[in-house]
Amino acid sequence: MRPPRYWYDGGGFLPVVLSPIGSLYGMAGRLRMVLSKGEKALVPVICIGNLVAGGAGKTPVALSVAERLISKGVAVHFLSRGYGGHETGPLRVDPEKHTAADVGDEPLLLSAVAPTWIAADRPAGARAAAGGADVIVMDDGFQNPSLEKDLSIVVVDGEAGFGNGKLIPAGPLRERPEVGLRRAQAVAIIGGGESPLPSAIADSGLPILRGYLTPGDEANRLKNKPVVAFAGIARPEKFFATLRGIGCDVAETCGFGDHHPFSQRNIDAIRKRATELNAVMVTTEKDAVRLDPEFRNEVEVLTVRITWQDTGALESLLQPFVTGAI
Repeated sequence: MRPPRYWYDGGGFLPVVLSPIGSLYGMAGRLRMVLSKGEKALVPVICIGNLVAGGAGKTPVALSVAERLISKGVAVHFLSRGYGGHETGPLRVDPEKHTAADVGDEPLLLSAVAPTWIAADRPAGARAAAGGADVIVMDDGFQNPSLEKDLSIVVVDGEAGFGNGKLIPAGPLRERPEVGLRRAQAVAIIGGGESPLPSAIADSGLPILRGYLTPGDEANRLKNKPVVAFAGIARPEKFFATLRGIGCDVAETCGFGDHHPFSQRNIDAIRKRATELNAVMVTTEKDAVRLDPEFRNEVEVLTVRITWQDTGALESLLQPFVTGAI
């Protein structure tokens, strides 16, 4: 599903009406944290999480963290819930065998960099991964207390922030920022320029990592071309803005809900509009793994990676995992 508009524009009466339900949601989450005792994994666990429902850039951050550890000789395995797939695991992702319908889209992206496990039961997934890993990097799971974390990095979209500041369903927050940040060791703010920090982050005293999504080499091929852009991510508009930023002539956009399973009807409609407009079809990496292989070959995929403003700050956080001090 796509997030309701009122989550981010702050208008209307629904946030007010739904706020009592949000308060109950927040209380239930805090109670779960208090009553649950996490299992200690056999190897250190780094959690890349967020405080809102939907994307904030967790997967690119997880990839960046893993790539830096791997470059230092650390054996990294990813652990994911496998949202959107029907497998519950623990299961090691095989990109030659599994599809997004099996294991979810994000695990397929992660598996291109390091061995990746999906598991609805995070401790069971960690036990399975520990056999070959020096460090487990967990994509999401910050609100899941079943597995202890040795380092938690909370990812925040620098443009969207915490939306209207209300808890689900009145707003996008999974928990109050001032509560969640107490369990974190750092905050990664992705995009948003030098926008002022939300007060909860500024008051937390946590290290701030600022990063930016940098388009891949495909940007040069797409520049100045008319495109029909489509995306099934938490905020498709962010992808469309990126395309405009690299100089694409965005002739038409098609936004879908996060993890959207593209139907033949969707594909036919996108293909038809691209033909009518004499435009290139373009989508995200995350969406591409959910496409039928034949259609995927017709589509340009814009890749993105994290560029860190201060790599030294991230290196300092990761150094104990390189030296084995954790």
